[in-house]
Amino acid sequence: MKKDFTPEDELLFLALGGSGEIGMNVNLYGCQGRWIMVDLGMTFSGDQYPGVDLVFADLQFIEERSDKLDAIVLTHAHEDHIGAVPYFAADLGVPIYATPFTADLVLRKLEEAGIADDIELHVIEDDHGRLQVGPFGITYIPLAHSIAEGNALLIETPHGRIFHTGDWKLDEDPIIGEPTTEEELTAIGDEGVLALVCDSTNVFNPAPSGSEGAVYKGLLEEVGRHSGKRVLVTTFASNVARLQTLGEVARETGRKVCVAGRSLDRIIEVAQDNGYLTDFPEPVDFDTAMRLPRGELLILATGGQGEPRAALARIAEENHPLELSAGDVVLFSSRQIPGNEISIGVVQNRLAARGITMVTDRQSMIHVSGHPGRPELEALYGWLRPDILVPVHGEMRHMQEQGRLGKSTGIPAQVVQQNGDLVRLAPGAPGKIAEVRAGRLVLDGDIIVPADGEAIAMRRRIMREGVVIVALDGNLNPRIDSLGLPLDEDYPEFIAEAQNDISEALGKLKGKDRKEPGSIHEAARLAARRAAQRWSGKRPQVRVILPNM
Repeated sequence: MKKDFTPEDELLFLALGGSGEIGMNVNLYGCQGRWIMVDLGMTFSGDQYPGVDLVFADLQFIEERSDKLDAIVLTHAHEDHIGAVPYFAADLGVPIYATPFTADLVLRKLEEAGIADDIELHVIEDDHGRLQVGPFGITYIPLAHSIAEGNALLIETPHGRIFHTGDWKLDEDPIIGEPTTEEELTAIGDEGVLALVCDSTNVFNPAPSGSEGAVYKGLLEEVGRHSGKRVLVTTFASNVARLQTLGEVARETGRKVCVAGRSLDRIIEVAQDNGYLTDFPEPVDFDTAMRLPRGELLILATGGQGEPRAALARIAEENHPLELSAGDVVLFSSRQIPGNEISIGVVQNRLAARGITMVTDRQSMIHVSGHPGRPELEALYGWLRPDILVPVHGEMRHMQEQGRLGKSTGIPAQVVQQNGDLVRLAPGAPGKIAEVRAGRLVLDGDIIVPADGEAIAMRRRIMREGVVIVALDGNLNPRIDSLGLPLDEDYPEFIAEAQNDISEALGKLKGKDRKEPGSIHEAARLAARRAAQRWSGKRPQVRVILPNM
């Protein structure tokens, strides 16, 4: 196994995030002693990290080698590709490169964090813009995706060329932007591609992802059939093409647009500042919206993933200036992200209880994915004809399946790796040569801490089992309180018995243990925990407060 992780006369690839999971993308390429980072994303927390909203890749590997890191190159502006930038860019201390729309969103994040003046942010103004960073020649290759300015990167090195797809799809009618054509991609393949590092998200989808133009037709038809009703559409705020589509649908159906959600407001502003959504209808405010005839309003709202503080959830709870009534319609123009099923269900059930009609992408052509299905993957393989396929951006099942798909189409080598696998792409046979640290960090309050640290572990235990607090006075008489034990009416009896058990346990201490704080603490803790388990079946965390001794 390789001991020195400085790339020598070789080409290395290392994912610290996004391989073995969907989200939190952080990829490193190493060559001739230097590194570049492609994307610096985050993911959103779930129940596994109670009290935490944001989760990051552990960057210890590259932080320890920051003097050898030359740049952070961003493919597009989704949070799972740029969300960690304001938390780590200053410490890494290297230039950031992005196209205008992405750079604008990143700049606003840096300004909110108060570090914009500390970061060197370079804007790649032109399609197929090129930069040279150390031994890496990088060209932006526009591809369709569910956000403005989605890009692949063509990375030229002394050992060959890498095509890093970022997030992508094929779209004959993309609404926003002009993706690189089949002919242009074939020409790239004609010049040789050593490795294709490729999005795996939709590898199990046997059909193409579909066109944004088809969504326009579907939304126009769906909104049109609900004349006389208020219609709310929820979609991913970052999908500028979908916003363009909805603006046109509103105009075609004679409806005014009302926008509900700060992230939508921000994306519309950034898009218009960068030449997109130039003919988007002027939104009306909430008060004006509520005075309009019901059939003359189209609401665009955040919250399609069930986020409890987003506009849709608040509307469903009747806790928002915008109101829906029985017979009104909510269109879910977005994909249900795995893991969000319960929270989405909560919102949908609240809407259903009030007689509000809901339509999802399973019922109508109102959404298409931004990631490639199998036919699109196979097409790209045929155009680029890489020597090596490295699946990324997926859980292990997705990446293994893409490896099998690549092999079936004749790609000579497939390297299915996961976060922390150091892979040599050249020279010689490609494959894993070492493992490095690749954990998770969480933003806990205002502090970034290890996801497997004691604070998070303790919070999980308290969430599962509850907590008991024992306070001993100067005579070692116990007082007890608890949180989270399912005792209710039995609580006074439990308290009395637990206090008695603690007193008995302390009375059994012999010799020097009778005055030794550690012994007293442990005897009281065990007695309280046993009593709680006997009464409730739980094994709570027990905290003992000792008197001054």
